[in-house]
Amino acid sequence: MSEIQIKVVAFGIARDIIGGRALDLKLEQGMKAHEAMNLLKSRYPAFEQLTSLNLAINEEYVDDDHTIKAGDELVLIPPVSGG
Repeated sequence: MSEIQIKVVAFGIARDIIGGRALDLKLEQGMKAHEAMNLLKSRYPAFEQLTSLNLAINEEYVDDDHTIKAGDELVLIPPVSGG
């Protein structure tokens, strides 16, 4: 299978976990959103500590079975905290 490249954009604590606002990520073509998240968790184990993490692709919330395509932008949206 061939590889594709996507951009991962992180907000809040997710940005701290990856060490910046964005990174490029190579995936196998046809990967689902949950598979990409599992890959990120293997590289950044701190993601396992989050109670929830919403995913958006190209500015739209997606479910775990959404197929990622080359050039997509995966946005990591952690739980919002505040007072």
